[in-house]
Amino acid sequence: MTAPATDEELRGELREELTRSMQRVPDLAGRDLAFTALSGGITNRNFLVTVPGVRDRYVIRMAGNDTHLLGISREVEHAATVAAAGVGVGPEVVAFVRPEGYLVTRFIEGSPVTAEAVHRPDTIRRVADSIRRIHDGPAIPGLFVPFRIVEAYRALAMARGVPIPAEYDLAMAIARRIELAFLASPVELRPCHNDLLNANFIDDGERIRIVDWEYAGMGDPFFDLGNFSVNHDLTPDEDAILLEGWEGAVRTAHAGRLSLMRIASDFREAMWGVLQQGISTLDVDFVAYAAEHFDRLLANASGPAFERALRDAAEG
Repeated sequence: MTAPATDEELRGELREELTRSMQRVPDLAGRDLAFTALSGGITNRNFLVTVPGVRDRYVIRMAGNDTHLLGISREVEHAATVAAAGVGVGPEVVAFVRPEGYLVTRFIEGSPVTAEAVHRPDTIRRVADSIRRIHDGPAIPGLFVPFRIVEAYRALAMARGVPIPAEYDLAMAIARRIELAFLASPVELRPCHNDLLNANFIDDGERIRIVDWEYAGMGDPFFDLGNFSVNHDLTPDEDAILLEGWEGAVRTAHAGRLSLMRIASDFREAMWGVLQQGISTLDVDFVAYAAEHFDRLLANASGPAFERALRDAAEG
């Protein structure tokens, strides 16, 4: 990963665009601004904005090219971030620059959650608390159904000449079984983040804050739990801590549903990597990325544990 660009290196059209956009923010209009590119992220560009002599700092998020093809709505992202801020989890929204869809938020003072720390029981409980606050929060516009998303990604990838991996058909057959189990015991749709990667967590000393709400929508809350679990390779015992922190108990049906959503999460991630092969200009091996998630999906969907999870989830 390259080092973030300094203010001096942000020249030309990019700096002009950043300045022009931030001057449309009432609190910052007419001020001298300094910009620093923030590392991390694959689909967007994020910049730290500082005002000489002013303590407050801001972040402007500029969407990447064709991100709407990934199912991203900047209007929904804005609404979801506002809702998340309202329950004390997301960053405070300062402005939303239309029509470009640039989101300006207040910079969160805190530290990243390390890959080691995320496996500590107290960290898992704190993450569960933040996720629960979102799920119990106000409804947001937008809908997130992973089984329909992978179908849409496949169609869009094919339209761009991207070969669909052979694993897709088997993964879809597995997904159909999962979907039938869920239909036997449906749950209420909740506002969800749907992209709980470690890079999206900031520990402000009091709470685990969550950023990057571009995939947010009303959906199955167990996708968030399964997504967090599989992204951080949680063990079954750690999943139990997560569920207990989220709802105060560990129900067999909910443990099964979380386990199945780990598979659904990898299917979405794999097909996201397939579609990116047709739209991204970044130097990322999306073929390998998709293959890695397909491999884990198929491994987790084999054996008696998968069959048991299907039964448990269906029984509710």
